[in-house]
Amino acid sequence: MTFRPKLIPTLFTLPALVALIWLGVWQLQRLEWKEDLIDKLQSRAEAEVVPLPAGDLDMEAWEYRPVVARGVFRHEEEMFLLNRSLNGNPGVHVLTPLERTDDQAGQVILVNRGWVPFDLRERAERPEGLIAGEVTVEGILRFPRPVTGLQRVFLPENEPHNNLWYNIEIAQMAERISADLPNFYLVDGREDTPGLYPVGRQWRLDIRNDHLQYALTWFTLAIALIVIFVVYHRRPPGGDKSAGDTRS
Repeated sequence: MTFRPKLIPTLFTLPALVALIWLGVWQLQRLEWKEDLIDKLQSRAEAEVVPLPAGDLDMEAWEYRPVVARGVFRHEEEMFLLNRSLNGNPGVHVLTPLERTDDQAGQVILVNRGWVPFDLRERAERPEGLIAGEVTVEGILRFPRPVTGLQRVFLPENEPHNNLWYNIEIAQMAERISADLPNFYLVDGREDTPGLYPVGRQWRLDIRNDHLQYALTWFTLAIALIVIFVVYHRRPPGGDKSAGDTRS
């Protein structure tokens, strides 16, 4: 058997092979990132609750840490994070500024109070959930990520003038409510809100991690492509002779 690759199939196969291998390596990198994320989330979310410090915080040290803060909700300045679901039901997350009354009195932080269905988005539809007076909020810290890559293409722009938000953008939100917000937000861990809504504790500890399966899929496709390429270009001895050759 001889192996003589043809130009056109080779030009198509090589870029496809490189892409498949790159996707497999990328999934392995994602696997390492996801394992670190799960470990960090589970260990930190179960740690001791500490008072929330003032000012900006370091993401690596504080993300997913359980904290507690005391203050008064500014319900009239609620903002709505769109396209959020709960058990398959569409809705929004309610982001409410909390003006602190504890040791960091005067600081305003952003609190993700939880999920509400679309038809209960307006405050008038859920008056019991608008907790008045001083409240204690206990939950975990999260830090917004910048919109990058394909997200820039598919994620709509925020509409601050319509109070419609597709991602948490601290600077835009701070400008809307005329407050100096720190670089994080607090996800409320409340599980029993008066009137049921918002539904708090909107975080998960059972994060799926399928990146190893994805990596194996891409590498398997790469191997299959190599096998097909080799089999296609194998020729039996003498099989490449010109059809015009004749014997004397």
